[in-house]
Amino acid sequence: MEPLKHECGVAMIRLLKPLEYYEQKYGTWMYGLNKLYLLMEKQHNRGQEGAGLACVKLEANPGEEYMFRERALGTGAITEIFGAVQSNFKDLTPEKLHDADYAKRCLPFAGELYMGHLRYSTTGKSGISYVHPFLRRNNWRAKNLALCGNFNMTNVDEIFQRITETGQHPRRYSDTYIMLEQVGHRLDREVERLFQQAEAKGLKGMDITHAIEDQVDLVNVLKTSSDVWDGGYVICGITGSGESFSFRDPWGIRPAFYYHDDEIVVLASERPVIQTAMNVPDEEVKELNPGEAILVDKTGNIRMAQINEPKKYNACSFERIYFSRGSDKDIYNERKALGSNLVQPILKAIDNDLEHTVFSFIPNTAEVAFYGMLEGFDNYLNHLKISKIASAGHQLKYEELDKILSMRIRSEKVAIKDIKLRTFIAEGNTRNDLAAHVYDITYGSIVPHVDNLVVIDDSIVRGTTLKQSIIGILDRLHPKKIVIVSSSPQVRYPDYYGIDMARMNEFIAFRATIALLKERNKQHIIKEAYKKSKEQQNLPKEQIVNYVKELYAPFTDEEIAAKMVELLTPEGTKAKVEIVYQHLEGLHAACPKNPGDWYFTGDYPTPGGNKLVNEAFITYMEKVYSD
Repeated sequence: MEPLKHECGVAMIRLLKPLEYYEQKYGTWMYGLNKLYLLMEKQHNRGQEGAGLACVKLEANPGEEYMFRERALGTGAITEIFGAVQSNFKDLTPEKLHDADYAKRCLPFAGELYMGHLRYSTTGKSGISYVHPFLRRNNWRAKNLALCGNFNMTNVDEIFQRITETGQHPRRYSDTYIMLEQVGHRLDREVERLFQQAEAKGLKGMDITHAIEDQVDLVNVLKTSSDVWDGGYVICGITGSGESFSFRDPWGIRPAFYYHDDEIVVLASERPVIQTAMNVPDEEVKELNPGEAILVDKTGNIRMAQINEPKKYNACSFERIYFSRGSDKDIYNERKALGSNLVQPILKAIDNDLEHTVFSFIPNTAEVAFYGMLEGFDNYLNHLKISKIASAGHQLKYEELDKILSMRIRSEKVAIKDIKLRTFIAEGNTRNDLAAHVYDITYGSIVPHVDNLVVIDDSIVRGTTLKQSIIGILDRLHPKKIVIVSSSPQVRYPDYYGIDMARMNEFIAFRATIALLKERNKQHIIKEAYKKSKEQQNLPKEQIVNYVKELYAPFTDEEIAAKMVELLTPEGTKAKVEIVYQHLEGLHAACPKNPGDWYFTGDYPTPGGNKLVNEAFITYMEKVYSD
């Protein structure tokens, strides 16, 4: 219900033919630029705090610019950066606008290699200097590097120490900037190695430059840069000499998909984005394997390489539940399965009273799970009808048969997302009052004081919108009971791999658990977990244990959910309220290819996750918790 922020979305385009080819075939040399725009616009759900793009010309002469970048902040950043690029062409005559040779020689952003990025901050840091791509310039074309990614690193301190020990002095303490310097440093070493090799062969001048650019080995650069990285990532980069790469973390946490033919290489964070932009079937779009890279050299040769050895596969399940577009064939079916899996616990919550229950959903991301839930109930109802008819034998009268066959699942669009709250309009209590009206209801959609109301959402993380808006506004319909259903399990632990969920006390499941421990005089469990966490604070990340798990151990999911209801139900609510969560078994049955579930289980895929949850719990205990 509260939008989660996700870092981030990436897109890459590499044209494999000269610009003249696209002008002749598609009527514009801007074919690659236009495809990049489509890829970014179709992924705007992944980042609305900023956007940027970079471009490389492959055929620039000395003295001519060959590497370009444009960045902007805000929800309109995609439009802004592409508008800024197009402003370079607005005064051209039609002849010049369609002259690919002129474009290559004279126009900025008229290149063969493009990279785009959409940003959501998970660190709280904002401003144009934090918007990707990051750029590292040098007089040697092969040493220029632009980098962007969808990632969070859990061991920035370790990486920082490693590169400073080699004599580097980064100007900024952020994971993206440090990674840029790290990859850039290895790229420098690679270029210098080739320079010495060329000199030893007796080459001089531009022959040395050509020899370097023809032999740069980015595989070695990436291997020696990333071996210490702990986190979920898809990193993309382009060099001034026309090399490009994209590679995925060895746990497969963050997703990346690619497509190529004899005209183009395309990469993006989501599969249907490429399908739509390129009009290709899903089977032609491939997914990068964990630890794998796709690389294209300056001549257009494509190769796959294993950068890091694959670890235990832990693709993020929240990608399937929430973040990725539901237009992906597999994700659509998985979200439906998440809804269908909830039939039995919902039946229990409504005492099997389908006749007096109306089903609905919280707009808009829960809609597909809602269809799956309805499908599951339709199947249940069909079995129930068959059972009733079979048990009655041949004694059924027409009216009785009609009554059985007339049984229906009742569904309505009860909740409507009416306005987007503008936080600059008001503060304090006035702002909270506005938040209560983000959603509206369809009056008359249920029978007051008779019907149960079951409303499904994709996740309940913080519970803020439930308390401030949803429960109160649904109660205006006067249902007998309100059942809030989450298609995902209880979010209990922070995420450190790209989702904006980092502070313990933000989670309603965590707050409910702490409340239960206090209520049942089990504060010693909290203190013992803190003591254990504190004792391991200075251990290497590989030795750290997640002791936060011990807080949840005494309680069932249902006990924690019941306490959540107490904490989230607004004063004055007349209907009885219950929260039903997906179980882990249901999640994994619905999303078998994305087993990553650390935000639900605390089983972090990398040692850095345990280290950061340890720090988060210590921070909570020392700043927030009190008896």
